[in-house]
Amino acid sequence: MIVPEEQTQQPQEPAQLRRSTRERRNVIPDDYIVFLHEHEDETGVMENDPINFHQAMQSSNSHKWIEAMNEEYKSMQDNKVWELILLPSGAKPIGCKWIFKTKRDSNDNVERYKARLVAKSFTQKEGIDYKETFSPVSTKDSFRTIMALVAHFDLELHHMDVKTAFLNGDIEETIYMVQPENFVLGDPKKIVCKLTKSIYGLKQASRQWYFKFHQIIISYGFEENVIDECVYHKFSGSKHIFMVLYVDDILLATNDIGILHDTKSFLSKHFEMKDLGDASFVLGIEIHRDRSRGILGLSQRNYIDKVLKRFGMQNSKPGDTLVAKGDKFSFSQCPKTNLEIHEMEKIPYSSAIGSFMYAQVRTRLDIAFIVGMLGRYLSNPGMDHWKAAKRVMRYLQRTNEYMLTYRRSDQLEIIGYSDSDFAGCQDSRRSTSCYIYMLAGRAISWRSAKQTLVASSTMAAEFVTCYEASNQGIWLRNFVTGLRILEGVERPLKIFCDNKSAVLYSNNNRSSTKSKHIDIKFLVVNERVQSGQISIEHIGTNSMIADPLTKGLPPKVFHEHTARMGVILLEDIQI
Repeated sequence: MIVPEEQTQQPQEPAQLRRSTRERRNVIPDDYIVFLHEHEDETGVMENDPINFHQAMQSSNSHKWIEAMNEEYKSMQDNKVWELILLPSGAKPIGCKWIFKTKRDSNDNVERYKARLVAKSFTQKEGIDYKETFSPVSTKDSFRTIMALVAHFDLELHHMDVKTAFLNGDIEETIYMVQPENFVLGDPKKIVCKLTKSIYGLKQASRQWYFKFHQIIISYGFEENVIDECVYHKFSGSKHIFMVLYVDDILLATNDIGILHDTKSFLSKHFEMKDLGDASFVLGIEIHRDRSRGILGLSQRNYIDKVLKRFGMQNSKPGDTLVAKGDKFSFSQCPKTNLEIHEMEKIPYSSAIGSFMYAQVRTRLDIAFIVGMLGRYLSNPGMDHWKAAKRVMRYLQRTNEYMLTYRRSDQLEIIGYSDSDFAGCQDSRRSTSCYIYMLAGRAISWRSAKQTLVASSTMAAEFVTCYEASNQGIWLRNFVTGLRILEGVERPLKIFCDNKSAVLYSNNNRSSTKSKHIDIKFLVVNERVQSGQISIEHIGTNSMIADPLTKGLPPKVFHEHTARMGVILLEDIQI
């Protein structure tokens, strides 16, 4: 067991708690000034964790951090991660440090205090200490597709966590590491740790863990989905189970309790697992289920509340829409003088857009258009852009309880919607493309982005969007085919477009003076239509669900479309 070292000097005020003395204007919420000097995790959520070992020993929770470090060290010993040896002549060990993290649940209550020993990978040399570093994780589209299937088939959905996952990976290189702080035996300059397993922080650690997990789960009869390497399935007669792996988080969806328990037992035999039971909070997303009504909802309410509090907007007046119809943004609204630029530097614009992006790519596709639009001005935002960002926060304040919902449906089919806003960018005159894919009537995949070329007509802009949508549609259909649970996926994938000219051009090889300039790569759409992979069909503009992802709309139309996407209050769903 370790004991805190005695401090010979008075501890200085931690750097992350110091306030700047420079003059500030009221354009920045007071709450944000404090947050500027506090630690962020990858989701942008506030944390007050120690930044090093000595600070952990000085904190009021030092006994908790000591317990966490002892637990981590024991895991290292149990997994035989290293062996102590004399440092060979000429060899240079890499460093290591302790990382501290307070783990919280969906209600922001402290679950446990976690200490992680990580290697200082910046001292690793390519070709000597590591070779390949890439490691796959399941995609967000795969996750949402599985959630849609869980709701439709009323599958059991459980969550497991692999403790100290990276310590299971084997390493091929010879790597020496200094002994961890406060766990030193002998002369630390002579005795070092020779790593026999991967350790957190190593550049190849994630990759080695994935290979280890893959080998073991395949040996149990699971098959890898060819399209998404981190989604597995296993069939035994009419029984089936799906497994989604995201680093060390595992989701299990099955129609049979027996196969679920067998899988859990198998995983527990090979890895140190934490069984979290029914999935309720995964990857920062709250999962709500009403099995009697066949409904599943994905919510980021807690995250959105933290974002609003972070920017001092938690008590702001709720907003009805994100952007008014006809509103345009451009670089002409950016600061033009040094004084204006200096004032905008005080405003947390980039941080706000990054926070919106985290919500948008997971569950809140209703804000996809405005987030993409405001993201174009990160390098030099103006006050009009910041006002638009605060309008997004007011909208989120009103809709923080909204969920991306899935439910049982009579037609379990993937259907796409493709749309564009011709020459919507005021600066480059490029169009905004978007697509949404629905499964069982709810969104599982979406994108809203500026096109990479200037379209000379509405038809050209829509046709380019059909190309981008077809790429994603083919990927989705291949992924679902690999799951072996849906019927009829061999039929052409329907993609609806509200431009008749683009639909006609997609279904015919006719060339005209207005279409000769279209890049040859986009003509793959015609080939896919003729081969029966996709089907481009016309739909009225009033029925185009994807419209909110390309432009501002009147409030009534906007809310109707977002409800059809599946972004709605759980209790408002009609059976």
